[in-house]
Amino acid sequence: MPFPKATNLRSLSDAEVTEEILALKKELFTYRFQQGTRQTVKPHLIKQAKHKLAQLLTLEQERKRSQPVVATEETT
Repeated sequence: MPFPKATNLRSLSDAEVTEEILALKKELFTYRFQQGTRQTVKPHLIKQAKHKLAQLLTLEQERKRSQPVVATEETT
């Protein structure tokens, strides 16, 4: 299975991106757990999950930075 394209991920909503991030973090946790207990894990699946997670985290940061910043006034 090839790596997912960033253009496909950009069509997801913010909520879907957050859900995917959580799901991938859980998936990576199970892969690490399987490695630690000497169960067979296909290394390419770990690499693909990490790659997709990085893409989603980058997309999330891009969306946060593109939103306008609301200035707050502080009274000192």
